[in-house]
Amino acid sequence: MTMPGIEVVFYTGAIGLIVIGMAGVLMVKNVFRMLLALVLLEAGASLLLILSGFRETGVAPILLSGHAAGQLMNDPVPQALVLTAIVIGVGIQALALALILRIKHRYHSLDMGEIREQMEHDIAVNSGVVSPASAQSPEPGGHHHG
Repeated sequence: MTMPGIEVVFYTGAIGLIVIGMAGVLMVKNVFRMLLALVLLEAGASLLLILSGFRETGVAPILLSGHAAGQLMNDPVPQALVLTAIVIGVGIQALALALILRIKHRYHSLDMGEIREQMEHDIAVNSGVVSPASAQSPEPGGHHHG
C-alpha cells in the first residue's frame, strides 16, 4: 500500500475545511458560530488557492539563483492573492464581530430565529404596519380550521 502524496492530503484538508465551513454557515443558528464557520470556509478556500500554485518538488521563487534557474518553482501569484485575502478577511471578521456584539447588546440573543422575530417586530413598530404573522401561528381569535 502506497502513501498518498502530500498534495492529496492538502487538497483533502482544503476541501474538508470548505465543506465544514459551508455546513456550519447553512446549519448553525448561532450568529457567532456562523462567523467561525465562515472563517473555516475562508481558510479552506485560501489553502485551495495556495495549492493551485504548489509543486511538490518546486522551490520558492526568491530562492532561485543562477545555478537553479532550470528548476521548477512554486507560483507566487496565488500566494500574493491569499495574503491579500487574509488581510481583507481579518477586516471583514472584525466588522462582523462588532456587528454581532451590537446585535447581542440590542436583542440579548445570538439565535438567528429570535433575532429575526425581534427585528421584524421592530421594523413593523417603526414603520407603523402590522407585523406579519408566522405561518405556524394560530389565526387571530384562536379559531383553527382543520
